[in-house]
Amino acid sequence: MNVSLTVWLVTIVVIIGLFVFDFFAHVRTPHAPSLKESGSWSAVYIALALVFGGFIWWQYGGTYGGEYYAGFVTEKALSVDNLFVFVIIMAKFAVPREYQQKVLLLGIVMALVMRGAFIAVGAAAINAYSWVFYLFGAFLIYTAVKLIREATSHEEEDDEADSAIMKFVKKYLRTTDEYNRDKLFTKINGKRLATPMLMVLIVIGFTDVLFALDSIPAIYGLTTEPYIVFTANAFALMGLRQLFFLLDGLLDKLVYLSWGLSIILGFIGVKLVLHALHENTLPFVNGGEHVTVPEISTGLSLSVILGVLVITTVASLVKSRKDSGGTGGTPAVAESTTATSDT
Repeated sequence: MNVSLTVWLVTIVVIIGLFVFDFFAHVRTPHAPSLKESGSWSAVYIALALVFGGFIWWQYGGTYGGEYYAGFVTEKALSVDNLFVFVIIMAKFAVPREYQQKVLLLGIVMALVMRGAFIAVGAAAINAYSWVFYLFGAFLIYTAVKLIREATSHEEEDDEADSAIMKFVKKYLRTTDEYNRDKLFTKINGKRLATPMLMVLIVIGFTDVLFALDSIPAIYGLTTEPYIVFTANAFALMGLRQLFFLLDGLLDKLVYLSWGLSIILGFIGVKLVLHALHENTLPFVNGGEHVTVPEISTGLSLSVILGVLVITTVASLVKSRKDSGGTGGTPAVAESTTATSDT
């Protein structure tokens, strides 16, 4: 896939432009988005992602188009898992609903920048060392097992990490426990203090790094083209803010999502190991020669990913409906009436 520098630059400018538009059109004025607003704009961003996939298909061929769609679906599914953590963070810090949009958008921009760095490092590593696929595959299989363990144990492991981050920030910054609208800093008695909103942004940024460790190897299991990896991540993250508010009350009903994601990550991990064996250069594996193993096609990958997501989503909603006796669930994000400081 030969992507010119001009195409790269135009793509980056368009993506930045979409984020800037999102900020000035929806985020600049604090408000709690309605279900209609969240749903319509989620549909717009998904449509843009699908149209862009059509462009790749038309410009570079069906193989790369299929890789983009498989990567986009995988990254979108993994981003829904991100939302579970975002819900917990928002509730833990009691972020007023009307101020959540700004911190979510800034967190998503941070995530895209960090993933861009991971993508560059991953591409360089793959070009230099084909055995990196072994590491990626093993890591994804380990992550899949870890997801299953977390889904069955119901242990809370994020509190300690969040507390450590908060202690670190408070050690080097003067902070206040009061919100001042959606501002990251405020002045109280003439002193410039960091608001809890900055703390939320830092915690979200830290979790984004952890999520990138899963998502980047996962998509490299579907394509080795940095352009596809980057654009699939960008379009998957682009509508994440709207998806957060759209799925607000439904996230707690997706009880089998972790199982579905673990199956997908495990499947891609096996795919990576098979690819690594096919491209093998390690002297202690088959004498440094490639191993004749079946390779999983992009079409099969996309079918498995979509199938697993559909099955786990339907099964989750059916179980939640039975458990609740047909009644609706409670919203996952608690609203706060925390007083704000205007001084």
